[in-house]
Amino acid sequence: MRLVIDTNVLISALLSGQSLPGLLVDLWQQRQFELLMSAEQLDEIRRVTRYPKLRIRLRPDLAGRLINEVQHKSLMIDKLPSVILSPDPDDNHLLALAEAGDADFLITGDKRDLLTMERYAGTRILSVRAFLALQRWLP
Repeated sequence: MRLVIDTNVLISALLSGQSLPGLLVDLWQQRQFELLMSAEQLDEIRRVTRYPKLRIRLRPDLAGRLINEVQHKSLMIDKLPSVILSPDPDDNHLLALAEAGDADFLITGDKRDLLTMERYAGTRILSVRAFLALQRWLP
């Protein structure tokens, strides 16, 4: 099973390892699914973890460890199609990644934009809770 995980979910996992996003990252680390990643999203993670408002709550070593794991343990997709579909243009790279990587799921916390789409190019778009419930991985 292949997943694209929105940056907001990955950051939430860093901020609270005991959260549902934290459980999702733990399941990935246990190789329950394959994480798809692009250079663009990896850059976004690096940038977001350096925001001053996050640096107050986020230890740099935790952010660095996640970035290294994502970079080395995910399936990097190099060639992304051009996608201009999301109401939020910053989310188009996630849709392109899902399409190029033939993702089964795109997991996001973006209720206003991505979740309203429900599906894109064969990829189901779900919240963390909905995905974990579907897989029967909720605690």
